[in-house]
Amino acid sequence: MNGQRLVIKVGTSTLLRSGGGVNLREMDALARVLSDLKNMGYQVILVSSGAIGVGAGKLGMKDRPRELRFKQATAAVGQCELMHLYDKLFGEYGQTVAQILLTDEDVDHPDRAEHLSGTFEALLEMGCIPVVNENDSVSASEIETGQKKVLGDNDTLSAIVAGLCKADLLVLLTDIDGLYDADPRKEPGAQLIHHVEAITPEIEALGGGGGSQWGTGGMATKLTAAKRAMSHGIDMVIANSSDLNALYDIVEGKDVGTRFRGKHCGGHFL
Repeated sequence: MNGQRLVIKVGTSTLLRSGGGVNLREMDALARVLSDLKNMGYQVILVSSGAIGVGAGKLGMKDRPRELRFKQATAAVGQCELMHLYDKLFGEYGQTVAQILLTDEDVDHPDRAEHLSGTFEALLEMGCIPVVNENDSVSASEIETGQKKVLGDNDTLSAIVAGLCKADLLVLLTDIDGLYDADPRKEPGAQLIHHVEAITPEIEALGGGGGSQWGTGGMATKLTAAKRAMSHGIDMVIANSSDLNALYDIVEGKDVGTRFRGKHCGGHFL
């Protein structure tokens, strides 16, 4: 499978500890595994949440800010810190990272989307690992409820990036094992669904509610991302970030988490 293009999305719950501090252990493990996958011949793109949460920690906040202007200002602080950490950690493993911040207009406008695709291609040709996030300091699509447009959350963003980059596989790393046939928090006998061939109304009904204290996503946004990826021929996997070494099994096609099978129908993603 070497030479395939991977988009890996990591959620805020992976990057931050429950008290709000940066989880350096997980970030280092992420950098190590992704660097190793790149050394194996894979092309790697990282979509990273966490700007507001990391910024809140940097600023000594105990909770996620509520007012929009403070959310956006906190994101500006956090994005700087995030990239500092990624540059340092990936650099320890001999990799060069590049920052790409996106807004709705960037991916919704055909000319901008074309330029973005070219930028991704150039960065990958130069051996870089692009690190992508929504530009929360100027866009309120994700952080301001009720104003979501094209992006709206980093699960959807990662699916759009996968399309722009013509990826072979999208992996959403989160704090759950995958999609269950019932809510595992309420139903002890809930079973993990390893394979999904189509997003049916029954599958959508398993979407549930929102995300963690510091994040904005949830299973519903992941199913939206899966629908987008599948319809354009891209496999997507939801997996638990607690064992990042499982990425090796995921890229080999083993049963880890929930794999949504892409319909290999060709065509443009957006």
